[in-house]
Amino acid sequence: MSALRIATRRLPRASKLVASVESPLQRRFAATSAAQQVKKEASLPNPDPNPDSLTVKFINERTPFMVPTYVRPAPMMMKGQGCYLWDMENRRYLDFTAGIAVNSLGHCDPEIAKIVAEQAETLIHASNLYHNPWTGALSQLLINLTRESGAMRDASQVFISNSGTEANEAAIKFARKVGRTLDPSGDKHEFVSFHNSFHGRTMGALSATPNPKYQTPFSPMIPGFKYGNYNDIEQLQTLITDKTCGVIVEPIQGEGGVNVATPEFLVALRKRCDEVGAVLIFDEIQCGLARTGSLWAHGHPSLASSSGEAAHPDILTSAKALGNGIPIGATIVSSKTVGDHIKTGDHGTTFGGNPLACRVAYHIVARLADPELQTAVKDKSAIFTAGFDALKKKFPDAIQEVRGRGLILGLQLTPSFGAKAADIITAARERGLLIITAGDGCIRFVPPLTITEDQIKTGLNILEQALESVMAK
Repeated sequence: MSALRIATRRLPRASKLVASVESPLQRRFAATSAAQQVKKEASLPNPDPNPDSLTVKFINERTPFMVPTYVRPAPMMMKGQGCYLWDMENRRYLDFTAGIAVNSLGHCDPEIAKIVAEQAETLIHASNLYHNPWTGALSQLLINLTRESGAMRDASQVFISNSGTEANEAAIKFARKVGRTLDPSGDKHEFVSFHNSFHGRTMGALSATPNPKYQTPFSPMIPGFKYGNYNDIEQLQTLITDKTCGVIVEPIQGEGGVNVATPEFLVALRKRCDEVGAVLIFDEIQCGLARTGSLWAHGHPSLASSSGEAAHPDILTSAKALGNGIPIGATIVSSKTVGDHIKTGDHGTTFGGNPLACRVAYHIVARLADPELQTAVKDKSAIFTAGFDALKKKFPDAIQEVRGRGLILGLQLTPSFGAKAADIITAARERGLLIITAGDGCIRFVPPLTITEDQIKTGLNILEQALESVMAK
């Protein structure tokens, strides 16, 4: 039995996992690292593995075979349960990241695990050449629950894919097809998105993500994409024109810094799209599915316009929490503005809509639509925000603003302290708390929706210790 399989099953002592192989780099640090680690471990409950640790040896044996698209800290996560993760050396972490807003029902939920096992023994994949019971069932559930929630009033049909990027890619294609149908000349092809947004890494979704860090290495982008300023209503008359086929926006920008759209901005987008015949797409891949305390973020009471006008999309995209770790995405469309324009062969997927992912998602959506769970999200959000406000008072030179809704929250650091965001992440991790950044100098909190009050308070205490540690330096 391989070392990795043993570790996954039982998380035994690290010395049993990997043969002792040292690189020249490890030998160079070995003389000093032991003494440094003893001192470090005396002050930190979860110190990152040192250069001559078994974890680092294990990593160094395997990373040469992986395309280096990520920079990761040394801990290797081996097991999860609820709101906790354990690494190879059996250190436990309270997880306020939920796999980047994916594990909304926590890690290794027993009911989900049971469904995965049952369906894996029944049918995993048969392709979209044939019907299966779960693609249609999930689609119907998404439409019914979306309408019942008061969100996306014209929700009619669903395309199931494998990820958030794919959900947005489908949305972009569908909008382009609508534009081509309305204007066969092809002039109605332009697409609008907004600065600080993130819509994915495939070329269409990347073209809608105006971040030079992501775009420049792969430029030129797909032609026809224009970018506006988030929450700027005055620009919309010139930004969105008769040549615009689609507009994509996040009601809450996750990666861009947990920025919340104003109700007036979303209403103005809806109005302008109606004027020029453009498809309005709400990307709720990170902020949707109960994360704000309502099924969809654009249906949250805080985004209700004072004028009484509603901002409903023509397309709504979802992923992340939809599978709780099983890869799946969904593109929900209005039949009258989008669906009637999509014909057989216009789009497709090999794995999308497979019965395993769809059966899991059916179970998850039903649970996330529970009013009691959504009310609990709002209650837990209040505990977080009260804790953040207290931290803001204690560290006024470090924390500038608290942003977000429900359990997608951000602590914006001050300009003078923003560069320390990575240090705070590390300090928290070495004290047993996992958090992540967003945008420029923002700490993001997207924990499992099942997190308890005691776990929130424990995490806030660790965060305070991390801030104190970084401030002291």
